[in-house]
Amino acid sequence: MAGGMISRMRACGAGLVLAAGLAFPAGAETLAGDYLAARQASFLGDYSAAAEYYGRAIAHDPANPELLERATLAHMSLGEMERAAALAERLADEGYDSQVGHMAEVATLAKAQDFAGLIDRVSEQRAIGPLVDGLVAAWSELGRGDMSAALVAFDELAKEKGLAGFAAYHKALALASVGDFEGADAVFAGRQAGSMQTTRRAIEGRVQILSQLDREDEAIALIDETFGPTLDPRLTQLRAALEADDTLPFSLVRTARDGVAEVFYTLAGALSSEANDDFTLLYARISQFLRPEHSGAILMTATLLEKLGQHDLAVAAYKTVPRDDPDFHAAEMGRADALRASGKPDAAIEVLEQLAASHGDMPAVQSALGDVLRQQERYEEAIEAYGRALDTFEEPDPAQWFLHYARGISHERLSHWDAAEEDFRAALELNPEQPQVLNYLGYSLVERQEKLDEALSMIESAVSAQPQSGYIVDSLGWALYRLGKYEEAVVHMERAAELMPVDPVVNDHLGDVYWAVGREVEAEFQWKRALSFATWDDASDEVDMERIRQKLEVGLDQVLAEEGAPPLRMANGD
Repeated sequence: MAGGMISRMRACGAGLVLAAGLAFPAGAETLAGDYLAARQASFLGDYSAAAEYYGRAIAHDPANPELLERATLAHMSLGEMERAAALAERLADEGYDSQVGHMAEVATLAKAQDFAGLIDRVSEQRAIGPLVDGLVAAWSELGRGDMSAALVAFDELAKEKGLAGFAAYHKALALASVGDFEGADAVFAGRQAGSMQTTRRAIEGRVQILSQLDREDEAIALIDETFGPTLDPRLTQLRAALEADDTLPFSLVRTARDGVAEVFYTLAGALSSEANDDFTLLYARISQFLRPEHSGAILMTATLLEKLGQHDLAVAAYKTVPRDDPDFHAAEMGRADALRASGKPDAAIEVLEQLAASHGDMPAVQSALGDVLRQQERYEEAIEAYGRALDTFEEPDPAQWFLHYARGISHERLSHWDAAEEDFRAALELNPEQPQVLNYLGYSLVERQEKLDEALSMIESAVSAQPQSGYIVDSLGWALYRLGKYEEAVVHMERAAELMPVDPVVNDHLGDVYWAVGREVEAEFQWKRALSFATWDDASDEVDMERIRQKLEVGLDQVLAEEGAPPLRMANGD
């Protein structure tokens, strides 16, 4: 889609150009050190550090094209397009053909609305790729005031194999941007845009077009058929305006510059399923640069940064969505996720509490708050948040199953078993075959030695639904062990250990099962493994390390006796 750029960017973790391509001047220890530091930062996705160290390296070797290209990439990833374009210009002066450099220069030309310059770039084949170049050229013709030339350019691009849908979609947006709503609707109605016209962005655009044509009923039907009864704030706002017979402005693309921003946003969405996240990020960053208020581009940028582990940059991106934007709630929920992932759970809770104060009627907001509180073991507060989320529903809804499930977990952790079981069973009424709920309730019943036949049936159903889940397979093995069916338990516990070989709980359970069938040496080996893994990632919170040490010292039989539990031979019916 974007030519050779994709294959080159797939090696971006190690830099765009192999290290062997760099020739350091003799004795340039400082250059080599800065270069290696920059390479390591690039590998880790630390764009800020990469930009700094490449900048230092360039100070020692100003004409080195490889350093210039990598610095350009780092600054683009940070959204610093002007700095990237300045470096790209130096690349061009050195006679270096860089697609990254071309992208930076296209972004700055479009920002300055230098459409003649953009057309010149395409005609001179200083290219990004056939699709991007073709769409940018078409929008640039519109930017120069020549709509006829723009339509010809869109139609010519549509002749290229695999590009017709993109060309038709942008042609429709271009027509709508100049007030030709009938022409735009004809493109959509003719399904020339293919799969592009079923995207959320396209649906919003067509709803605005239908409103401009006084076809509000069709617009409302399109929203209802596509998104169903549960709408987010943006769609709710659109639908309410249509119900009130308000004419919606066509705001999806207002100018040619907006059109170029939409090109990069469209391509970012298309590339997200086939290219690396660091490559897709460049497109999202350019779209955001050209249209800073484009909340879709902001959210995509922030989401990509999260996936790349750049949580601080993601937080900064999410924070740019203004409070009055309909996507503000999504940005704040994303910001909370990024804060939590960066080890700042209290800050995440604060963000969600403030959001709950302004958007408390949205169950997703209350649920997100409950999730973070539950993860921080603030179970009482989590229960309250889940309760508020449930209260937002006027009637039972299948989506409520998770709220009951999560609240049930919180009750169980507080030893409120009756309330927990009530929530778990409510979740199953809404979603009878949900494997997580079946597993959790079944496992809990086994641990409590209650309703064991029903518990075993629940866990078996969960395993059938998710046979590759180590946690659920472990539950089945453990249930069989607690029922005294030791030989049957071995098979499932060994399978669980295959699926989760370094999980301390699974290894501890397997040790108990081995001991129960007389395989004591293997049991001791598994308990030792459990202890070794219990120190990883705070896993010790999930396993009783002292009890394992006691089993290693005196054996499981003695531990059970000291705990007042029935001996294994009694449980096994021997």
